[in-house]
Amino acid sequence: MAQSSLPRGMGSFFKECGLPQSRWAKCPHPYAIRYRSAAGKQVEESGFANKGLAIERLTEVCNEKKTAKQGQPRAERIRRYGAMRFADYAEEWKAGQRHLAAQSVKHLDSLLEHYLYPALGSRRMNSFDHKVVDGFIRTMERNGAGLATQSNAFDKLRAILLDAQRLGIYPENPVAGVKAPQYDPARAVIPSRNSCAGYVPPALRRPQPLIKSVISRN
Repeated sequence: MAQSSLPRGMGSFFKECGLPQSRWAKCPHPYAIRYRSAAGKQVEESGFANKGLAIERLTEVCNEKKTAKQGQPRAERIRRYGAMRFADYAEEWKAGQRHLAAQSVKHLDSLLEHYLYPALGSRRMNSFDHKVVDGFIRTMERNGAGLATQSNAFDKLRAILLDAQRLGIYPENPVAGVKAPQYDPARAVIPSRNSCAGYVPPALRRPQPLIKSVISRN
């Protein structure tokens, strides 16, 4: 059976009738093609009216295999990180935050340990969406966390999830539409020096002797 080969990896086309290639142009039989699939198996297709259609199909198959090969590392990355627990992913993410000062790292560790890990640490990364994020904020509200803490914890969660989105774990932003905690530092009231002048912390206050209390009653 005569056949004509194309560039390496594209496969070949031929006439099943067995005529030599020099007579294919006048042969009424359709063309057939042979190629290897992405899985490495040999595949044959027939019924192409002319050589151009046969080559067009081979080119299409070749491009599909290239696309699949290029997408393989991304698919593997999604499978690996998507199945990872949030706590494990966050630790890996934290290791890449080399720009943070020591005090900022300490603050981050505190937020992870006391707020993010208890609520989300065991959750798989591919299970996050805006409902999960909103539920986390409501949990902090129920537990009495201050607005500043809520805002900081949400910022860290958002940074981690957006990092995961860039890896392809989420097709869209998992925090889109979530109403972030509204903390305004400008509205925080800082007491003046004069107002604090006469203040003594409860731990330093000396209790009055019991005998003095009894005498005052008499």
